[in-house]
Amino acid sequence: MKEAKLVVLSLLTGMIVGFIFQKLSLPVPAPPTIDAFMGIFGVWLGSVVIDKISR
Repeated sequence: MKEAKLVVLSLLTGMIVGFIFQKLSLPVPAPPTIDAFMGIFGVWLGSVVIDKISR
């Protein structure tokens, strides 16, 4: 339950930051396309998998 709460809080924080960046006409500090996002997600997922395997 604690992890789900952290995920929701992280999502809300990201949405608030995105809103602020949009209102201030600043470039969003995130990958501009889904394939770039998935690449970053893949790096994270790979590190998690290796961490779990090496335990």
